[in-house]
Amino acid sequence: MTADALWYAARGTGVVSLLLLTVVVALGVATRSGRALPGLPRFAVAAVHRNAALLAVALLAVHAVTLLLDPYAKLDLVDLVLPFSADYRPLWTGLGTVGLDLVVALVATSLLRHRLGRRTWRATHWLAYAAWPVALAHGLGSGTDAGAQWFRAVAALCVLAVGAAVAWRCSTQFAEAPRRPARTPTVPSGRSAVEGLR
Repeated sequence: MTADALWYAARGTGVVSLLLLTVVVALGVATRSGRALPGLPRFAVAAVHRNAALLAVALLAVHAVTLLLDPYAKLDLVDLVLPFSADYRPLWTGLGTVGLDLVVALVATSLLRHRLGRRTWRATHWLAYAAWPVALAHGLGSGTDAGAQWFRAVAALCVLAVGAAVAWRCSTQFAEAPRRPARTPTVPSGRSAVEGLR
């Protein structure tokens, strides 16, 4: 792969990762409500949220690897793990590293969700809300296209989407949908419980 191809791949995957992370955060708020969205049942909202998160992680990995291989970026493995150590725009590149570290923590805790317990997993899952503004700041500060009008429009769209989701979450109209109680088998009168379960 040529240096130009690596650079374009890094730029493209960075922008699409930001868009997908925006979708993940907005749908995370919708999934938390337990309600369906117009045109999407609850299970579909959760499925789109999960699949968008997986795709965002995959593209973020491609973004990091292409920057690591790119001779223009001149990053090494330490720069991808340790924030603010890069020579190129250390603050903005460091924010990208912080975002990557937060996403890695989210993935690791999601994979270990059944061992961590729901409460610990949910507390860690709030990192998604921190990863999004960090990723946005990284794109605006170190992205090659940060000054381009199209990228500013993309960034503004992302801010509007997450802002609307957070405003809805904080509003009095937001209420979690009640969970359905677990169904218990009923036993007709005159029969034993064992017979009723056959």
